[in-house]
Amino acid sequence: MSKNVLQPQGDFPSAGFWKRMAAIFYDFMLCIALVMVVTLIYQQGILRMIYGADALQEMADSGMLDIDPVLSTLVFFSIFAFFAKFWTHGGQTLGMQVWGLRVQNADGSAIDIWQALLRFLIAIFAWLPAGLGFLWILFDTQKRSWSDMYSGSVVVQLPKNVHKK
Repeated sequence: MSKNVLQPQGDFPSAGFWKRMAAIFYDFMLCIALVMVVTLIYQQGILRMIYGADALQEMADSGMLDIDPVLSTLVFFSIFAFFAKFWTHGGQTLGMQVWGLRVQNADGSAIDIWQALLRFLIAIFAWLPAGLGFLWILFDTQKRSWSDMYSGSVVVQLPKNVHKK
């Protein structure tokens, strides 16, 4: 399988901590909106069709909808799909586009779906110990987070004069 070489090509510097945090915050806000939409479709669409409006209201009032493993699974896969699509097709989430960042392999090619899954899972665990996995960027000589190191990818800063297609 041939690798998808990302454009523009070049030897770009590693992205800095603060720009990465800004892109993460931007994407976090988008993920909140995604969670709201997925929850709305699931609870007010699918569950309403299955149980009916009255039964669904009773379930909500009794707290039965507070912990829903099906909804949690849908949210997890929806958020992963958001990141995987952007990372594997162009290397940039919407937040990364705003800040001129891109995730890629060292050779400039797009990461594959398995690298995206590894980045995603490691990123979750990188936040758990007070964000240490991302604070690691400040101490690593190559400005890598735990997600970068374990997935074999890098986040680079694109030049400002580059316009996305």
